[in-house]
Amino acid sequence: MTEPNAEKEPITFVDNRRIDPETGEIRQPAADNTTAAGPATESGNRAEQDNGAELDNGLDAQALADTISGELAERTADLQRLTAEYANYRRRVERDRKSTIDAAKASVVTELLGVLDDLDRARAHGDLESGPLRTVADKLSAALLKQGLEEFGSEGEPFDPTLHEAVQHEGSGHDPVIGIVMRKGYRFGDRVLRHALVGVTDGAAGATEAAAAETADRTTEEASNLDAGANDN
Repeated sequence: MTEPNAEKEPITFVDNRRIDPETGEIRQPAADNTTAAGPATESGNRAEQDNGAELDNGLDAQALADTISGELAERTADLQRLTAEYANYRRRVERDRKSTIDAAKASVVTELLGVLDDLDRARAHGDLESGPLRTVADKLSAALLKQGLEEFGSEGEPFDPTLHEAVQHEGSGHDPVIGIVMRKGYRFGDRVLRHALVGVTDGAAGATEAAAAETADRTTEEASNLDAGANDN
């Protein structure tokens, strides 16, 4: 049997009728408000998420652009440095190649200087005035001059100790010039292959100065002799 004092569960009635019996109007379901509020709230959350995502994407894009710009500037600097190093390398190789070629030419020409000396002696004796030997001598001299050989040392030139080797000297040493050439000198470009063997004498200015000095000494000596004679009287 059921106890008389036992508590009974309350009974709840839900009126699901679409038409209100008291007013006769159509009722709006309570769930509609919840359903309508749900999508609106969800839309707002989605909009906030989209705005945050766009902001994050903008920051990430700017950081990526800065990184790419830094790497591009670094690679450009590396390329410019490599280009400059390669240009310097090419110039150095070209300079070394030219120096090697000039040294080889100078070595060959140096071996032919004795032949040129023989030709100069033959020319001085008149052996090259005519005949086939003159043609050979002229062709050899022209070929060597074309390669860059240059002779120096002739009478009347100022004496230069870096180019000329003096074996005799005449005069007082004022304004020295070449008086006689015993052997020509040769150079190949900036390289001196052989110094000229010369005899040195005074030039015109030096001879004039020497003569004037000698005259002054003679005048002084004569004056001294006259003074000495006067004192004796």
